Amino acid sequence: MKTASKKAKGRNLQYWVCNQVANLFNITFDQQDDQCPIHSREMGQSGSDVYIRNKELYDMFPYDIECKNTENISVYSYIKQAISNTKSGRNWLVIHKKNRSAPIVILDANHFFEILKERGGKTYEKI
Repeated sequence: MKTASKKAKGRNLQYWVCNQVANLFNITFDQQDDQCPIHSREMGQSGSDVYIRNKELYDMFPYDIECKNTENISVYSYIKQAISNTKSGRNWLVIHKKNRSAPIVILDANHFFEILKERGGKTYEKI
């Protein structure tokens, strides 16, 4: 696969993620609009792949996202890259997609269980 095609695949996933985050907050994602509160980082630039420009939205969405659109998965190298791009006080998140498959989310297991607790997970008596 040509480099341009690989970059296009990655860009498409980043746009998809930007749209998903924008939909969560009822805003419109427009990569061409410099005032858009969410933006896909250009290929080859350092930092998280999804850049949130709006302070309020940034505070409400506590993730720094790394996007990978590849056929082979190298989970721990993706996590290492995501962690290196995550700012203090935020959580890393990897979104991976391969051809003809739905995107998946990779996040720290401890953080996952914290989310469930915060959502009001029920406490069960001994069965």
